[in-house]
Parts: sequence; C-alpha cells; structure tokens
Amino acid sequence: MRLASFSLPGGPPRPGLIVGDEILDLSDAATGLPLTMAGLVALGTEGLERARAAPAGRAARHDLSTVRRHAPVPDPPAILAIGMNYRAHVAELGREPPEWQYWFNKQRTSISGPGDPIVLPSVSDSVDYEGELALVIGPRCQHVPAARAFEVVAGFTIINDVSARDWQWRSPTFTLGKSFDTHAPCGPELVTGDELGDPGSLAIRTWVNDDLRQDSTTADLIFGCAEMIEYLTTAFPLEPGTIIATGTPAGVGAGFDPPRFLADGDTVRISIEGIGELSNPVVQGGPPRPVGID
Repeated sequence: MRLASFSLPGGPPRPGLIVGDEILDLSDAATGLPLTMAGLVALGTEGLERARAAPAGRAARHDLSTVRRHAPVPDPPAILAIGMNYRAHVAELGREPPEWQYWFNKQRTSISGPGDPIVLPSVSDSVDYEGELALVIGPRCQHVPAARAFEVVAGFTIINDVSARDWQWRSPTFTLGKSFDTHAPCGPELVTGDELGDPGSLAIRTWVNDDLRQDSTTADLIFGCAEMIEYLTTAFPLEPGTIIATGTPAGVGAGFDPPRFLADGDTVRISIEGIGELSNPVVQGGPPRPVGID
C-alpha cells in the first residue's frame, strides 16, 4: 500500500491512498479516518487496514496530476537522523566504523515535499545532499526490542538530509547545520512494509543533475532499521509520525576533492528501489529576513 499527503487548492495537507493514477482522500468523512497522516499512522495496524479497505467505500478521489504533493508526514513531531551508518561513507571520510549509533536531530521545520525547492542560505556556501532511506513511526512506542521493531513502523519513504557543512562542523551536535528551512525534502510516498519487503537490501542512488553521485544498497548499513528503533526507544518514546533517517551512502559532495557542493540551478534526484524517486530543484536564497517577520 502506498500512502501520500496531498492538498487541493487553498486546502490543508490531508492523507491519501494511491490507487493507480488517482489519490483517494482518506480524510473524507466516508472513511472515518483522521484528517492528518500523523493521526492516521498513530492508529497503528488498525488505521492501515482501514485505509487499505477505503477503496471499497465512497471516499472522494482526485487525479494525481491535479493535486499538490507534500512530505508524507508534513508535520512530523521529530526528525531523527543517524550519522556514519554506511561502511563506504565512513571510509570516504577517513573515519573508523562507529561502535555506537551516532544520532542527531533535524528541526521539524526543515521538512519539505517532492518538487519543493532546496533553498541555499546566503550564510553558507557548503550545502550538501544526502540521499537516505527513511522510516515513519506509527503508534507511540518505547522499549521496543529489535525483534518487534517493524510492528511500530507505518512505512518507508525517501529523505534528503540536506546539510550546510560549514554550520554542521562548527558544532558537535550538528543541529544547526542540518536544520535550515527546506533542508529535509521527503517523499514522494509512504510505502508499507508488506509492499516494500526487506528494507535491508534496497538499491539507493542520488543524482545531481545528470551526474550519478551515490550508488549503493542498504545492505551496506552498519546498524539496521530494527537496531535503530531498539536503540532510540531505549532512551525515549517515539511519537506517531516521527521520521527516522537511516544514514547516507558514499558519494556526498564533501567526500570529493575538491568538494562538490550544491549550486543554484541544480536538481537533486534520489531513487530507492521499491519506493520511487524524490526530486527537488536547488535555488539561491536571499539575505536573512528581518527579526520577527515571517
């Protein structure tokens, strides 16, 4: 099953089910389901089964070409990301494989959707791409053993962990360099585990324009998806709709000599087997906005 968040002109994002070339509105009163994707995935297996059955009902459908697509969870409670989690990526940066999982957070305000621009801030000239498999948490969970980890996963998607490297390297927590506006493009769809299969053996590729930069598989992960969930939930609960970015393969811009960072006019395209393709244009931003003005 493939889920997506979409909106109609002038309306808020709402959850939908992809049915061929159409999207079925899961927020339609006929389904009895929540109005947001975070609310839907919070229902766990029950919510997903009700979504699966929705095509038999009378919920509204829309042609995919007529709607705006958003990140599958456009309002995540948190975006958590693991660093140094592909063996070849660790090697390209001249590091040793980590003994422990290395986590940081991206501010939830950095989320953006398929086709949305990645804005290059005027205060950084070292903005990088990181194509990653992401998973979305379903029901609230804590102390989840690895053997049961996939019971709390609503589905899988793609995320670009865009990174302002100069700001990232100023702080060991990474948060500032990982959290500029628009620096978490995510989507296009949320694919449930029964359709995707084993998340530990998926081809993952990233292009900048027509240049293939990253070409790997999730078999190169150091810590697998189930291990990540077990580790995180040992420390704190995960809320419904939390996005977990599972790390990036070799081929990031910072790994080249000289570095190959993003520039105005570029397009970043990430493909993950069984999920689809996330594409975003890169644009130069203006000067910082005055204090207190959105």
